[in-house]
Amino acid sequence: MATPEETLAALGLTLPAPFPPAAGYVACRRSGHLLYISGHGPMRDGKVVYAGKVGADLDIAAGARSAELTMLNVLASIKADLGELSRVIGFVRLSVFVNATADFDKHHLVADGASQLLTKLYGPAAAHARFAVGMASLPFNIATEIEAVVEVG
Repeated sequence: MATPEETLAALGLTLPAPFPPAAGYVACRRSGHLLYISGHGPMRDGKVVYAGKVGADLDIAAGARSAELTMLNVLASIKADLGELSRVIGFVRLSVFVNATADFDKHHLVADGASQLLTKLYGPAAAHARFAVGMASLPFNIATEIEAVVEVG
């Protein structure tokens, strides 16, 4: 069975360099078998890749790509903390925040960009509880932000 890193490579995806916390917090905090991952955004090379509001500046497909890139950033922090992604036993919960217009109501489809990536990498272990909500704004005008709770071994 391929490791998550091998699957990423087969998909033509790479993990971004971990983005340092933007304020007074840490990227990951472990408690027992749970790893709590702080909010991450769609960053690459220290820059925002997807900015603006879904429903105005970005369509659903671009929002989903933003969520996928945001999840790659979450995975980069997990790998930096654990050393390898195969130490993840399962995903407990994803919290997906979408920078959206007031009338946008397809947050769940944007969040699927992150969930579908996890399914490709982890199969059944990727099954997670999730919420996706719209926000009036997000830091740096990012389109999506994701925090996660992960079970690790």
